[in-house]
Amino acid sequence: MDSPNGKAVELGVPLDASETLYISNLNERIKLDVIKQSLRGLFKNYGTVLDVVAHKNLRMRGQAFVSFEDKEIAALALKEVKGFPLYSKPMQIAFARSRSDAVVKKLAESGFEEHKLGEAPAQTHVSWNNPHKRKARAKHNAGQAEGGVSAPVAKRPVVQMPDEYLPPNKILFLQNLPENTTQQQLVELFSQYPNLTEVRMIPTKKDIAFVEYGDETSSGVAKDALHNYKLDGEHKIKITFARK
Repeated sequence: MDSPNGKAVELGVPLDASETLYISNLNERIKLDVIKQSLRGLFKNYGTVLDVVAHKNLRMRGQAFVSFEDKEIAALALKEVKGFPLYSKPMQIAFARSRSDAVVKKLAESGFEEHKLGEAPAQTHVSWNNPHKRKARAKHNAGQAEGGVSAPVAKRPVVQMPDEYLPPNKILFLQNLPENTTQQQLVELFSQYPNLTEVRMIPTKKDIAFVEYGDETSSGVAKDALHNYKLDGEHKIKITFARK
């Protein structure tokens, strides 16, 4: 007779694995409810799916969590689905670091309140031990020890998100255009893709322009197709989504 962990060992389940899978590299252009429905439909072939969690905030774009009733089901799903091209992007899958709320409610309901209460202290502990915060506290304490008055702690500079990681929208920002580029040239180039509404040139900056489409799906298609396109055979056009 197999030991309780026999099946888990056979499937290569880590001893600290949870019943929840962490999915990344999901197609960010697909609506969130469609992604969640697709994940549920895909993974229900392996067993009961307790929950599918995905958030629309920028930090969590392209990521989701899928929870099952037990680790063996999660392990089998990970093994067989990892790399599956969902909406043309191969999914990256790993075991989540902790149990999801749905799993705790299902398998250890009596400990659910303790599970929820344990999250806040853990987050506080991580924040308190952040290397940058430790360094700031050390400077503060050193200042008090020397003169009784601590030096002001410098504020961290605001880091602007690189253009390449801006969220999709219907306006494209073009850079590195040849100086002799005309509006008509850009209209002809971008009208190959549906729903083009406007091309705006900047009179004082001849190497940049804005191209607007009727929706962000259309702008995304044009962006992917024409990024690094050589309009004059030499200059590669850099295309990103415009900042809102």
